[in-house]
Amino acid sequence: MKKYIIKRTLQSFVTICLVIFVVFMLLRLMPTSGYFTRDDYHNMTEEMRQVYLKNLGVLDHPLVQFKNFVMKLLQGDLGRSITIYPKLQITTILKEKVWYSAIFGLASMLISMAIGLPMGILMARYKDRLIDSVGTAYAVLVRSIPSLIYLFLFQVWVSKLFGLPMLFYKDRPQSWILPTIALSLSSIAWYAIWLRRYMVDEENKEYIKFARVKGFSQKYIMKNHVLRNAILPIAIGIPSDFLMVISGSLLIENLFSIPGMGGLLINSIRKLDNNLVQILVLIYSTLSVIGVFLGDLLVAVVDPRIRLSESEA
Repeated sequence: MKKYIIKRTLQSFVTICLVIFVVFMLLRLMPTSGYFTRDDYHNMTEEMRQVYLKNLGVLDHPLVQFKNFVMKLLQGDLGRSITIYPKLQITTILKEKVWYSAIFGLASMLISMAIGLPMGILMARYKDRLIDSVGTAYAVLVRSIPSLIYLFLFQVWVSKLFGLPMLFYKDRPQSWILPTIALSLSSIAWYAIWLRRYMVDEENKEYIKFARVKGFSQKYIMKNHVLRNAILPIAIGIPSDFLMVISGSLLIENLFSIPGMGGLLINSIRKLDNNLVQILVLIYSTLSVIGVFLGDLLVAVVDPRIRLSESEA
């Protein structure tokens, strides 16, 4: 296990370094107008723009720029926004927005797992019965209907039915209910339908049939064999889901007017805010790599076969 953790840690570190380098170099291809506010760009002559870019270091050799960028990262300096929040520190922007996305994301993730996983277990346990049909119908509807349609209908109908605010207000906790539930609707269906599928697949394997022949109870088989093996593919993605909640949901945050991270990357790309695009892409890429790494470690802890292979090695 120790060798496995060290190996995966080194692989993840190398991957993150490559991601940072590639993303930084690709963003050097973006137009230099992304380093000016609109007013500054039009008020400057071409000579003034070149002097400004030179002072920023944008005209240096790309490798020199990368070295300076990494040194600033190590010092905790993420740079400043240019076009969206002119001259404002990116760390200040992230601190303000990340908490909205993180709170809603974590709450919706807990709701999704608390409802979706038990639903999937019940659907597999009572396969082809009423609860399985209802759960499958829900999953099909949520996964097949465009999310904008059912989320808008959910927002309007549920707000009228229970008298809840349709939009988010920081000082009104009751306005947090609808976006949290709306954010979890799709994930509930995902957890339920995939856990059901994995459990049904496990139930049809030979070792399960052999366990029944040996006289083990259905409850024991479901808990100690079927569920434990079926949960592994889902467990791999849980750390990634947990880390990526800070990225927010573009649709939900726009629909409920939540000032989170959801639309920040889209807006920064649209307005050519090069510094902000660079940091956001690096953050999301790094979180993805770390999520995969933690998922592998989680499976190594849960799956005894991985521990066995490492001990034999």
